[in-house]
Amino acid sequence: MAAEAKAKGNAAFSAGRFGDAIEHFSEAITHAPENHVLYSNRSAAFASLQKYEDALKDAEKTVELKPDWGKGYSRLGAAFVGLGKHEDAVGAYQRGLELDPNNGALKSALADARAAATRASRTPPVGAGSPFGNIFQGPDVWVKIQNDPTAKSYLAQPDFVKMLQDVQRSPSNLNRYISDPRMMHVLGVLLGVNIQTPSAEDMETMRSEDEPEVVQQTPRSPPKPAEVKREPEPKKEPEPEPMDIPDEEKEKRERKAQALKEKELGNEFYKKKLFDEAVSHYTKALELYDEDISFLTNRAAVYLEMGQYENCIKDCDKAVERGREVHADYKMISRALTRKGTAYVKLAKCSKDYDIAIEAFNKALTEHRNPDTLKRLNDAERTKKELEQQEYYDPKLADEEREKGNDFFKKADYPVAIKHYTEALKRNPTDVKAFSNRAACYTKLGALPEGLKDANKCIEIDEKFVKGYSRKGTIQFFMKEYDKALETYQIGLKHEPENQELLDGARRCIDQINKTNRGDISAEDLKERQAKAMQDPEIQGILSDPIMRQVLTDFQENPKAAQEHMKNPMVMGKIQKLVNAGIVQVR
Repeated sequence: MAAEAKAKGNAAFSAGRFGDAIEHFSEAITHAPENHVLYSNRSAAFASLQKYEDALKDAEKTVELKPDWGKGYSRLGAAFVGLGKHEDAVGAYQRGLELDPNNGALKSALADARAAATRASRTPPVGAGSPFGNIFQGPDVWVKIQNDPTAKSYLAQPDFVKMLQDVQRSPSNLNRYISDPRMMHVLGVLLGVNIQTPSAEDMETMRSEDEPEVVQQTPRSPPKPAEVKREPEPKKEPEPEPMDIPDEEKEKRERKAQALKEKELGNEFYKKKLFDEAVSHYTKALELYDEDISFLTNRAAVYLEMGQYENCIKDCDKAVERGREVHADYKMISRALTRKGTAYVKLAKCSKDYDIAIEAFNKALTEHRNPDTLKRLNDAERTKKELEQQEYYDPKLADEEREKGNDFFKKADYPVAIKHYTEALKRNPTDVKAFSNRAACYTKLGALPEGLKDANKCIEIDEKFVKGYSRKGTIQFFMKEYDKALETYQIGLKHEPENQELLDGARRCIDQINKTNRGDISAEDLKERQAKAMQDPEIQGILSDPIMRQVLTDFQENPKAAQEHMKNPMVMGKIQKLVNAGIVQVR
């Protein structure tokens, strides 16, 4: 039940339904409270909803249950980052790397946490000791903003929403946006005071952050002749004398603008599948301005289309490295890593080659959980598994392992026999004899559910393999599911009507069913058998059917109506199932 709930949680998480994922993981935890992976997964879901306190609790529980698991410290670090506790995050990631030194995702997260800690140390802690820093943490923040006509319009502006979310994650970051009139207005709304902000006209003429300030000079008043007395003229405000933009900054802006034009040309040629021309324009864009890593990721995409996978990988690595330096958006870094993984998939020739691609996809997902990247990861893992099976496939070695298993079976050394049969199945996953023989070993050891799985696998691979029906019927008989065992034997007899093993098995089942009907079994055995039968969905369906309930009532109270029911083959078939299961006794 825990595994089923976990699978539902994983599916919901992959689909972006983080609330549903939390519910499913919580259900799984009730069934397996010591499973560290469940707490880890729920921590990730809480973090995706920005519920970092809850994410931290689950991450701490993960580490408590599995202190030697590197991923637990990755969850712990992510929760600390969300809470703005960057130094704690650094410590968590470092502990994870001590356990797993080659974990690329932990290395990347540690570098980001250190950079964030450095930035935080340089930023004065606005609101420390005052309500301003934490005023954005309340549960009714968004409601208050929605109720204010002016502030409500800001929520349609992506850049403001991003600022607001940043302040919620780390209250000390308010200092970065305090000069923005929108943030000042919202602060006033949350505090319940009226803070004067610039008018619309003022905002249009406000100085841009990357423009130099305007220097104002106040001229001296001209001297007045002593002999002439005049009324003083009204004082005029001095005209500002704009300061020229530094040549270096002006040149940088021009290069950036020109680089963006080159990028657009590259995009046009890419759409036309003129890849050489596209590469040329992206290269020019990079030469002009190297702080925009989209030039690199776009060129990598072209190399990918051209089949130049090594060049694609080099550009992706450069994009990640440069992106870290210029603090590029995580989505851009994730895109570069995804393209790198895709290139490695194209280069892969054996199962081991997929490891590098899978590592790249996992790193990309730590930067940004993109559904496309997740699909590529799943595809790569599935292909790797299939290749591993193909590389390991060897029917000749499988036969040798099965024979070794047979030798140990004859010696009644069933555990060792199971080991050899399992190895045979790795070498040849469609060997019905190995499945059948392993089912026999499990039966001897009393591991009936495992044996039933192998018997079912025999029939799934080859429905005419009657030994599979014999194994399955025997196991069902030992489980006291006589009705099911009889049905299994009867299906097998359709393929081989004279098979003595199947005929004997069917007779044993009929004898047991008749004993039940005659009352020749103990009350305890009857109760146990009925309890098992009641867990069968088919039996439950028959008993919950209103028509069948009326039929059973007629059998007890209205013999004439019962005789009419006997003429209906469908009704009689269901009655027979209830009789075989021991639910109904005929005397």
